[in-house]
Order: sequence, then structure tokens, then C-alpha cells
Amino acid sequence: MSVLHRFTTDVSGIPLPESFTYPFYYEPHPLALHAARQLQEELEKNPWQHPFGLTNEEKPIGKMFGVIVVLDQQNQLGFLCAFSGKLSESNHHSGFVPPVFDLLDRDGYFIKEEEFINRLTHKVDEITSSKDYKFACFSHGQLVNEFLKTCEQRKTEIKNNKALRKEKRQAAMLQLSSFDYLRFNQILQEESKTEQIQLKRLIREYKLKIAENEKKIAVFTSLLSTLKEQRAAHSAHLQQRIFKSYAFLNHKKQVRNLADIFAKTSTPVPPAGAGECAAPKLLQYAFLNSYTPLCMAEFWWGASPVSEIRVHKQFYPACKGKCEPILMNHMLLGMKLEENPLLHQAIITEIPIVFEDDYLMVLEKPAEFLSVPGKAIKDSVLQRVKEMRPDASGPLMVHRLDMSTSGLLVVAKSLEAYKKLQFLFIKRKVEKKYEALLEGVISKPNTGVINLPLRLDIDNRPFQLVCNDFGKAALTAYEVLEIKDERTRISFKPLTGRTHQLRVHSAHALGLNCPIVGDDLYGKKGGRLCLHATTLSFVHPFTKSLVSLESKAPF
Repeated sequence: MSVLHRFTTDVSGIPLPESFTYPFYYEPHPLALHAARQLQEELEKNPWQHPFGLTNEEKPIGKMFGVIVVLDQQNQLGFLCAFSGKLSESNHHSGFVPPVFDLLDRDGYFIKEEEFINRLTHKVDEITSSKDYKFACFSHGQLVNEFLKTCEQRKTEIKNNKALRKEKRQAAMLQLSSFDYLRFNQILQEESKTEQIQLKRLIREYKLKIAENEKKIAVFTSLLSTLKEQRAAHSAHLQQRIFKSYAFLNHKKQVRNLADIFAKTSTPVPPAGAGECAAPKLLQYAFLNSYTPLCMAEFWWGASPVSEIRVHKQFYPACKGKCEPILMNHMLLGMKLEENPLLHQAIITEIPIVFEDDYLMVLEKPAEFLSVPGKAIKDSVLQRVKEMRPDASGPLMVHRLDMSTSGLLVVAKSLEAYKKLQFLFIKRKVEKKYEALLEGVISKPNTGVINLPLRLDIDNRPFQLVCNDFGKAALTAYEVLEIKDERTRISFKPLTGRTHQLRVHSAHALGLNCPIVGDDLYGKKGGRLCLHATTLSFVHPFTKSLVSLESKAPF
């Protein structure tokens, strides 16, 4: 099968895109949708017998696939296909672009170097699992423990004998003459010296035995140290060689490798798997063959990983940690790209004030509007409040809502008010409720608590992962309010305040398994994110009166 595919449906009536897809936030162009559907028809056949998890395989491995629509050298329309990583333990499959660099090439240096490193690891394992090494370590441990225990016992005996001699001296002073007392005391002093001499001799004997044992172990540890240093050096050299082997082109056919691309980023060491994603593979093949890239799209195929939220056939942006430096710092440089939608937010003329006194303000934040200024966008709730109340010694944002979330937001008007209000939030003395509209009908009881620990996906910010090993506790109480038109209206009471907590707890398979309507990160884009902070209730830190505020969900 040719790597360059032709459309099997008539796409002649679809206008060509004026700019290439902005890969980190996009709506698939109609041409990319046609290409993706054509690839999905092939994936349905699954000739590779890859365990995508669509037929109840034991260890499902879902996969990200990508398509890029191009004009070939004859200006004919076509598209390329790619998968992230490897498929069925291979980097090469008919109909897909090859990898930028093939780590699995049997004749390549990586396999040979890896085999050499594995041999070193095997030697290390052989030594550490050998009977002689284990016996030497065990004997040494036993001897050290025996030494410590014996010394402790002997020191306790000496301490007790010292106390006994003190009692004997006190009794002798009353019963013996001065001459006899001196002779008696001399005997006691000799006993004390003898005990100290015996203790020193004991310590010396044990130290000699321990030193002999350490010499035996040193033979092993010296060899182990040499092997481990050799392995570390080879691994470091191999890693750098791999980074330099991943050489990427741009549309001008300029070449830069992974090491160069990541050198001036916040993560100078490229993350694992960088360069193996579908997007760089597709662009690399297009540039190698002088094709003109028009648009692209990536979709998930198969079961979702346990930690992430991935939906079968749904489109997703390229990952930022691995792909952004490669694409934005090199491969797409100089190409006309669609504008990044995230550089813009809703045009807001007025932010309603729900409550205000001398100490604080509670506002109703609009959807798609920042709580605080971002890197590229300065307009925000905080900025607006500063403009509205220029005489306030603050203002300071006590808590935040996601850009896409609307609802009640507290702003302190002074540093003192900020500290007192923040204390209430930290101690969970502020009752917060949200209302959301979920895509689908939940299969769980109408009330309950979701407990899924969360952590940041460092390779794909700002996405959050469910992680039992390293995640922070995240608890959400919920109550179903209404089910209508195959959607669930629900009330959330977050018991913790993790980033994207309600969004992940809604969408994740182990949560409610129904994403919030309009969630462009964990669900499907469309309109606004239907999540609204409806309730805030707390005891005013200055007046001590109860502040209880409500805001109706606008969806």
C-alpha cells in the first residue's frame, strides 16, 4: 500500500485551507475529517491484531493516530497516515509513514548498544544474586548486628556494675576504717579498669572481624561499581546519540535534532518518546518528499488508559511537552498557521458584582474569561477589579475559576482581607457548589462522592492525570438534579480544590464517565463549558456575619 493515500470520496467541492492547522487547539478541517474517516475504516479491520481494547483484550493499548492532508509534487490532493510510538511491536506498517528514527532497526546501533547495556545489567544481576555475594552480605550484616547487640549489653553491664560499686562505697564508708576503705576502693577501681579494658578488647576483636568481612564484600562491590559506572556512561552516550539521530526537517528542509531543539527550553533533556508522536512523523515525511502540508488531525483509537481520559475516535490536540518544541520551534517555523484560539478570550463589557463591602467583593465571572492575567492575555477579572477600585490596597484573588468556568469569585480588597479569606479557603470553611451539565446519563447512584487522586501531566500541560501513586487527594460530592434529553444536570460540592477536579471527575471512566458539555480538554468542544460556580457561603472574617450567595447557572 502506498504511503500517500488518495481520497476514496469526492472532496473536490471542499475548499483548501488557507492556513495549516494550529496543532494544539483546533477543529478538524473537512478534508482532515474525510482522511481520518478513511483511515478509521482501515483500522476497523485491524490487520495487525493490535490489542486496542475494542474486543475485551486482557491488556488493551489504545493508540493515537494522525492524518495530514497534502498536495504532492504534481499538485494532486492526498493524505498521509501515522501512529504514535509503535504498533504491534513494529515501527513500520504498510500505508503509514516511517518513524523519524527507527529505534527497532535490527541492524542499527541502538539495538546493539542496548544489548551491550543489557549484558552489563545481567552481569550486575548475576553478582548481586550469587550465593557468595548474598552470603558475604548476610554474614556481614549478622556480624554487625551481633557486635552492636553485644556492645550494648556489655555497656549496660558496666553501667549497672558502676551503680553497684557506688552503693558498695557508700556502705563501706560507714563500716570500714579509713585504711580498709582505701584498700576496698582500690579493688573497685581495678574492677572498673578491667571492665573498660575488656570492652575495648571486645570492640577491637569485632572490628577486625568486620574489616575481614568488608574486604570480602569489597571484591564484589568494586566489580559492581565498575559495571554500573560503565553502564551509566554507555546509557548517557547512547541517549545523546539517540537525541542527535532524531533529525527533523522544516518546509525549507533545514535540519535540527532533538538535542538542539530542546536545549533552550525549560526541559533541556527531551522527554521520553519525544519525536515518536504522529504529528512530527507526518510532517517529516511530507517535507522529505516535497509535499505541501494543508491540514492535519489526530484521533484516539481504542480503550482509554487508566490514568488519562481518551475517547475512541475522538480528536485531540498534539501533546505540548513532547511536540510543542519540535513543531513550534522548528518544523512549522515560517509556515502560515491558523491563529491560536487560546490567545483570545470572550469580549466582556461588564462583570456583575454580586456582593461588596469594605473588605471584599464577590463577582460573577463570565465563561471564557481569565480570573488572573495570563502570559499572552492581560484582561482578566483581577485586572478589571483594579480598574474599578483603583483606591483599594489590593485587590488580590483569593481563589480562581478555570477560564472556561463561570460563576461566583471572591476578590479581597486588601492584603489583610486576603490572608483572612485565604485561611477560610485553606481550612475548607467556605462552602462551594457548582452546577454542571453532563454529556450523557450517569450509571452511578444519584448521590455520592468521587475519590480519584490527581496530578499534572507534565508532558501535556495543563491536562491532569488520575494517579494513585503520586496524585494528590481529590474528592467531589455530587447530586443529580435532573436527567433530560440524554444529559445529566448535576450539583458538585468539591471537598478538595485540585486543578480541573470537576472536569476530570466527570469525564474519567472511574468517575462519572460523562464529560461536562463543552469541555474542550476532557470531552468535546462545542459552545461553552457548562460548569458554573453557583453557591458561596462563609462567615465574614471581619463582621462575623454569614455571607451566603447564589448565582443561577446560565445554561
